[in-house]
Amino acid sequence: MTQVSIVGVADSVAQARQRYAERRPVAARMHAEACEVMPGGNTRTVLFHGPFPLRIARGWAQRVVDVDGYEYVDMLGEYTAGLYGHSQPAIQAAVRQALDDGLSLAAHNVYEGRLARLLVDRFPGLELVRFTNSGTEANLMALSLARVVTGRPAIAVARGGYHGGLLYYGGGGSPINAPYDAVVFEYNDVAGARDLIRTHGHRLAAVIIEPVLGSGGVIPAEREFLTMLREESTAAGALLVVDEVMTSRLSPQGACVLYDVAPDLLTLGKYLGGGLSFGAFGGRADLMRRFDPTAPDALPHAGTFNNNVLTMAAGIAGLTEVLSDEVVLSLNSRGERLRRALNDVLVRYGWCATGVGSMVGIHPLPGPIRSAHDLAGAEDLRRELLFFDLLERGWYIARRGFIALSIEVTDADVDGFVEAVVDIMRDRPELSV
Repeated sequence: MTQVSIVGVADSVAQARQRYAERRPVAARMHAEACEVMPGGNTRTVLFHGPFPLRIARGWAQRVVDVDGYEYVDMLGEYTAGLYGHSQPAIQAAVRQALDDGLSLAAHNVYEGRLARLLVDRFPGLELVRFTNSGTEANLMALSLARVVTGRPAIAVARGGYHGGLLYYGGGGSPINAPYDAVVFEYNDVAGARDLIRTHGHRLAAVIIEPVLGSGGVIPAEREFLTMLREESTAAGALLVVDEVMTSRLSPQGACVLYDVAPDLLTLGKYLGGGLSFGAFGGRADLMRRFDPTAPDALPHAGTFNNNVLTMAAGIAGLTEVLSDEVVLSLNSRGERLRRALNDVLVRYGWCATGVGSMVGIHPLPGPIRSAHDLAGAEDLRRELLFFDLLERGWYIARRGFIALSIEVTDADVDGFVEAVVDIMRDRPELSV
């Protein structure tokens, strides 16, 4: 990439930001007001972008409208949590019924056992399960359990792995990460990861991995890589924790069955709460029984809203009334079609699309992309320019190029999105790599 092209992209991004700001005075005002009481007007870092973030007023099906009245087709799907779209009738009805029966009941309720049964029956290897409020909490609990049962302090994790706001291992790791002793390997590096696990195995409590490196670039694992992690964690006496907070949507039984890998512990979250705050961790019964309150040495696991009635009711409705196997398979088939169509277009401009099924990543690099290391040369300004140009045409994705389809996204939406990308890439020579 030449210096001239860098300057050209920067100029185009500056113009796009200005046009975005001029068209959204209400969002600008609301952001300024939020800045008076919140750092940067923000309480969720991933949603922030300059000059001020998009602010959505309402949504239905696969569409959203911002506070300035602009409508978009939502291709982001709440970073995989919005699988059901914004107004699924069965889920809305279940939430309304739960509201009528009362909130925050301070007791076991009529929903939690049913949702637990649905999850245990759905995901192989999930023999017992407990609920949390988020995927972050689920991963923290799973790793903490691994440290207790093994008596070891350390974890092994992939570079670029995101296992929650306190477990981020991209760019050298986050300074606010939970203080686990972590050793980091490259994603899909079979030999390197094997050597690292063997070297540090005596102090490893767990190896934690996403079957698709979600926030790290929507990079699929290779079967040999996950098979090796299963074998080497067992040999080292460490637990294999598979983070399916994002990837459980990739088949009716999650991503583990796609790779034929059996975790010791599995973590879940996102859409399984019907679109409300949700997390869960579970796995082998001998491990999870450590949380049985009737045991004399039971581990504590608190959380006022672990079994909140709205999430439990919404989750049940989604799994029993909406998310049939056919719906899951259709959703992921549509995602594969989108990725193929995008790659047919993007290859001409030095870009590529990655992912599996309904999870897609768009990158200003030619590929192949097998690890976070391969994304190091991507020019972030190009991603930002594509993001703003898509907004102008009525399409909403993550600024970083992330897409997670909902079941409400249609074949026509996929075709329209690809057409928008075709137009943008054709009209923006500065986007070519």
